[in-house]
Amino acid sequence: MGLVRLKVRELASEKGWTLKEVSERSGVIYSTVRHYARCPGVSTIDFISIHK
Repeated sequence: MGLVRLKVRELASEKGWTLKEVSERSGVIYSTVRHYARCPGVSTIDFISIHK
C-alpha cells in the first residue's frame, strides 16, 4: 500500500466532478472524500483508494 499526496478538490474540479461523483466513481465513501477535500492544502491518502 503506497501513500500519495493529492489535492482532491482541485482534481475533482479539473474533471468537472462534484465530491459526490468522486465518491461514487472511486468507491470511497463520501465522508472520506469530503474529509480529504476539507484538509488544508494537501491530504495524505491511500493510493489504492484514489487510484480507483
